[in-house]
Amino acid sequence: MISVIIPLYNAEKTIINALNSIKVQTVGAEEFEIIIINDGSTDKSKSLVEKYIKENPSLHIQLLELANGGVSKARNLGLKIAKGEFIALLDADDEWLPEKTKKQLHYLNNKNLDFIATRRNNNKILLPYRVENHLAKITFTKLLIRNEAQPSTVIFKRKILENTGYFNENHRYAEDLNYWMKIAKNNNKMYILDESLLIADGGKRTFGAAGLSANLYAMEEGFQKNLKEMYLLKHINFTQYLFLRAFYKAKYLLLLGRTYYYNLRK
Repeated sequence: MISVIIPLYNAEKTIINALNSIKVQTVGAEEFEIIIINDGSTDKSKSLVEKYIKENPSLHIQLLELANGGVSKARNLGLKIAKGEFIALLDADDEWLPEKTKKQLHYLNNKNLDFIATRRNNNKILLPYRVENHLAKITFTKLLIRNEAQPSTVIFKRKILENTGYFNENHRYAEDLNYWMKIAKNNNKMYILDESLLIADGGKRTFGAAGLSANLYAMEEGFQKNLKEMYLLKHINFTQYLFLRAFYKAKYLLLLGRTYYYNLRK
């Protein structure tokens, strides 16, 4: 069974498409338990999900309630009750393509991988990642430079919960990168499948446009917070810490410039 964890916050325009994308997975909808965590939504998200559950009684859907506490807290609530051998993440404004889970399960089962992501929105896999035999290996060092594993693309084995634990609930931005880095310290079979199998944020660009990533300043703060944590955990040394602080700041300024340019073209 595959447990799908969906944090839900004011996503009335997108949540039904997200759920339908699970329903049409070619592995069969009966393979999923769907755990939706309503993170204090103030729009019609909750009522839409309740209606969807009634209209789709064959789907195994649980709707949990949570006072607004952020995406990490919401995901953790779902992870703590998940029963599946595999764990999949899906944000309420994203959609899986029909073959996504089937293709990922092939690698998780036949190649004995622990964690597999995919591409999204037809984006390319960029350096420092390199594709070999349709897969790009994820390592802790590569994650320090670039995160190519968007949460809704990811499926991982239950063993990761057992050896790594849960998301850091004090992180609201770049929380996925924080978790991936901790996973990478305990599991070396992490890969990205070189196929675009997710429509993220309706196909918008991956920075400065929608969702949490639209807040570039907060994302930069999140990256720096992650970096400091990795230094305090002694996963990186002081020289690496200083270099990466400067690297992240330069990356932030570059994204600000690119966002300004794209906004001018609208």
